[in-house]
Amino acid sequence: MQQGRELDTLSVIIPLYNKQADIELTLHSIMAQSLQPREVIVVDDGSTDQSAAIVERMAYPAVRLVRQRNAGVSAARNRAIAEAKGEWVALMDADDLWHPDYLLNFERMLRRHPDCEAFGTAFRVDDGRRQVIPAHPAEEGVVDFFAESMRGYVLIPSATILRRDLVLRLGGFPEGMRMGEDQYLWTKVARATKIAYSPKELVLYSRAASNRSAASFRGEQTRFSLEELYDERESEMSNEYVARVALGKALLQSAGGDSKAARRALEFFAYNRLSKRIERKVRALNALPRFMRAAVLATYNTLAWIVARKGL
Repeated sequence: MQQGRELDTLSVIIPLYNKQADIELTLHSIMAQSLQPREVIVVDDGSTDQSAAIVERMAYPAVRLVRQRNAGVSAARNRAIAEAKGEWVALMDADDLWHPDYLLNFERMLRRHPDCEAFGTAFRVDDGRRQVIPAHPAEEGVVDFFAESMRGYVLIPSATILRRDLVLRLGGFPEGMRMGEDQYLWTKVARATKIAYSPKELVLYSRAASNRSAASFRGEQTRFSLEELYDERESEMSNEYVARVALGKALLQSAGGDSKAARRALEFFAYNRLSKRIERKVRALNALPRFMRAAVLATYNTLAWIVARKGL
């Protein structure tokens, strides 16, 4: 473990579920930070592999393992946030990596933007063959989250740090929501506070890692919905963002055979002006026989990823 100055106001939180191939490197990247966190809380969400045993074997003093029955990633994150002692919580997935100066960069950003309660950082995507930098804001500073998120990424879990009290005040992540749960919370965060962003690429998001939740479709088991985020009192762009997230989710729901959920999203979010292309894709996919949809969407996404990698 690399010894460094401690950022005693920050806790790192990690939801863990069947990531035995990845969790060791993830923890090493945290413990190698030039500025050390106060603590790292790993919530094992009912893993059936050796993930939890690996965390215990590593025996880092700053790392605390909490075990619970499988309840989903949102419940695991909420449990970790509830257990955290820091004023700030740095979200981290169990298969991603941080550059050694990730937390140091946060400290610097916090000094420059003390009135912000949320911070995001640029990241690279590793698909196992090469790394790609997704679209993101080009300049450092306070950003218009909704406008920027319509054309790139501002917040993703492993590259986001939030004030703990803010998350608790907003009700945390929506438990039981399997797709769009991050964007659900980002919407509430962006409506409640300023967000500062750093274009430094300090996070490596592993698209090739095992057991990525977005890789498989499972039905929702939640009382929360993206529909409830529509609010005519909020800005038009924030409602456009919600529609884009919901229609992207509807694509996966349709591919998984849930035609009813996809139709409901098409009807509710028909107000959108800026996501018509996604809307058309949902309609086209939903018109196909169920047995064809997953393969068609997978082929489309693969081609889109190839284009993105080549910068075409």
